[in-house]
Amino acid sequence: MMITANEPLVSVLMTSYNRENYIATAIKSILDSTYHNIELIIVDDGSKDKTVEIARQFAIQDNRVRFFQNEKNLGDYPNRNKAASYAKGKYLKYVDSDDYIYPWALELMIGMMEKVPDAGWGLCSMEPLDDKPFPFLLNPKEAYLYNFKGPGLFKRAPLSSIIRKDVFESVGGFNPIRMAGDFDMWLRLGKLYPVLLMPQGMVWYRSHAAQEVNDYAMYITTYEKLKVEALKSADCPLDKALVSEILEKEKRKTKKNFWINLAKMELKMLKVNFANLKLYS
Repeated sequence: MMITANEPLVSVLMTSYNRENYIATAIKSILDSTYHNIELIIVDDGSKDKTVEIARQFAIQDNRVRFFQNEKNLGDYPNRNKAASYAKGKYLKYVDSDDYIYPWALELMIGMMEKVPDAGWGLCSMEPLDDKPFPFLLNPKEAYLYNFKGPGLFKRAPLSSIIRKDVFESVGGFNPIRMAGDFDMWLRLGKLYPVLLMPQGMVWYRSHAAQEVNDYAMYITTYEKLKVEALKSADCPLDKALVSEILEKEKRKTKKNFWINLAKMELKMLKVNFANLKLYS
C-alpha cells in the first residue's frame, strides 16, 4: 500500500452506541477505501451490546484503527467533538457506525478539496443542478442564498461533510444541541468559510428504527430557532432587506402549516406550529 507525498492524512471519525448490527459493515467500508492515507478513530459512548468487542477486534487487526471508550456517556455531538480531539489529519470525515462510505469516496472528496484550497469544508450528496456540474465553491453569501432561497444546503447529516481540521477547531466544534448540532454547525461554518459542493454517489445513509431521526417532529422548533437566530445575527452574510424577505416567507409558510394542521386536528403539530410562529413575531 503506497502513500504518496500529495495525500494528506484524513481522520475518519466514528462514534458508536449500541450498533453491533451495523458497525462492522461501516468499518469495513472505510478500510476498503482506495484512498490510503487514513486513520480511523472510533469512540464508543458506553455501548451495552457487542459494539465494543467488534470495534476492538478491528483495532487489533489493522493499525489504521484507533479505538477509544468514554468513561461516561457524552451524547451525540459532544462525542463527535471527542473523536475530533484525537484526530491528527488535515481533514475530518465523519462516518457513523450505522452508515457506509463507498470505496472511491475519500479519494474523490480529498481530490476535490485539494484542488480548491479556499474551501474550508465540503458537503456531498447534493441534488444535481440543470445549469452547472459539481464540484463548485460557494462563498458565505452564496451558501446562505443556496440554502434559504435555493435548493437547500444545511440540512445534511455529518456523513455528507468533510471539514478541514483547522476550520473545525476555529469554530469550537459542534455545539451540544440535541439532533440539530450538525444544522447549527453548518449555519456557523457557512457564515465564515467557503463551502465546496460535491455530487451524490459517495456515501450511503442507512435508515433503521433505532435512529433518533425518527423523532424528528420533536425537534422542528429547535431547527426553526437556529434558522431564525442565524438570519438575525449581526454576522449573517445576507443584507437586512433579504433577511426580512426570507423571514416573512418562512412566517407565511408556518402560518399555512398551522391552518392545515388545524383542519386535520393534528394537535401535536399544531403545538409545533404555534411555537414556530412565536419565533417570527
